[in-house]
Amino acid sequence: MFAKEVYWQRRKILRERLGEGLILFSGNEESAMNYSANTYHFRQDSSFLYFFGIDKPGFYGLCDVDKDRDTLYGDDFTIDDIIWMGEQPAVSDLAASVGAEASATIKDLETVLKQALQAGRKIHILPPYRGDHFLTLSRLVGLDQEGIKKLVSQELIDAVVGLRSIKDQYEIDEIEKAVDVAGLMHTTAMKMAFPGNFERELAGAIEGIALAHGGPVSFPVILSMDGQTLHNHYHGNELSAGRMVVCDAGAQTALCYASDITRTFPVGGLFSSQQKDIYNIVLKANTETIKASIPGRTYREVHLMAARIIAGGLKDLGLMKGNTEEAVAAGAHALFFPHGLGHMLGLDVHDMEGLGENHVGYSKSLKRSDQFGLAYLRLGRELEPGFVITNEPGCYFIPALIDQWRGEKKHAEFINYDQVEKFRGFGGVRIEDDVLITETGSRVLGTPIPKTVEEVEETMKV
Repeated sequence: MFAKEVYWQRRKILRERLGEGLILFSGNEESAMNYSANTYHFRQDSSFLYFFGIDKPGFYGLCDVDKDRDTLYGDDFTIDDIIWMGEQPAVSDLAASVGAEASATIKDLETVLKQALQAGRKIHILPPYRGDHFLTLSRLVGLDQEGIKKLVSQELIDAVVGLRSIKDQYEIDEIEKAVDVAGLMHTTAMKMAFPGNFERELAGAIEGIALAHGGPVSFPVILSMDGQTLHNHYHGNELSAGRMVVCDAGAQTALCYASDITRTFPVGGLFSSQQKDIYNIVLKANTETIKASIPGRTYREVHLMAARIIAGGLKDLGLMKGNTEEAVAAGAHALFFPHGLGHMLGLDVHDMEGLGENHVGYSKSLKRSDQFGLAYLRLGRELEPGFVITNEPGCYFIPALIDQWRGEKKHAEFINYDQVEKFRGFGGVRIEDDVLITETGSRVLGTPIPKTVEEVEETMKV
């Protein structure tokens, strides 16, 4: 955990922003995999971690705005727990470790919440995202599922997004640790990417690296020669010469901060000329838009800049045609770049997505587009110092999408479908870095990870 003053200060600011009522943060419970004693890896709720810091199941945090008081609720571990888990701290000790003024039992929490509702006090909660959240909250406050939904507070969502969006130095340091582990994961995958190995061998090896450095992967590993499938979790293919591997993977630190890095590399260690052509277009989109990611500029502007670079590069190769600005405005580039440039990163790999993507990535003055491709941009809002974001342009040749658009003659004035057919089995390229927005610009976090054609090929030399 961070120093207790960090959590105390976060809750103090939150109480000031809410003004009145009770703020309830639900920690997560264990989740059974195939029977109750065999559980999935425990992952604490990120907002509970941010404000209360306790990475154990069965806890709730309550901030009483009117009394300026924070309480940690949980039941002390029994001797049965200790036999299986070892010595455990008392709830009162855990509360003290995160600067909470008091501790009490779950039964006490039920009494407090029901009395608050009877007295007409406002209870603020964040959107529940697990079934057990609804069940437990229903018991604690005496409301059905629809009643629980009415407790979800837009004021609290806005306040939490405002706080968690700006990363302090403690958080930045944690994310950089996660990036450095990801760097080892990706260079290991590069060194293993030779004909005859299987995707699962690479995926398993890099997941092991994350575990060996104190945390699991920050999301299920995406690693495949079929990189045209954006989130491809199938790892059953044998690597073959002439193909490329898209590896999108990150690590989670012991304090649950995430990294999210993508690299694309050739099976066997050498890019073909065709692969270099597409790769360097994507690399240019990555490097140029990182430089353009500055405070005050919307990330939608930066995304569209990436789209223009990709469209312009494809035009130079004969795959697109016509006016590049007009092609991007029409969305023609989305045949090749159908996703957004990036998203927030922090305690969640898609940071705070559970609070509502539009609340996190957009603002009252900037609404999400409904245009194909641009609609998938998770972060469009104006950039601010302290944001940590991903930058992940890509270029893909998706047969089903090519066939659909060609059959519809969609954007035929901008797309040379005959040339596109020559890339049908190409797969895809994605390059992703984690970027901090600073007071004057931006910087890529962590130790540099091989990214140019030359750096990747040098890393893959046997």
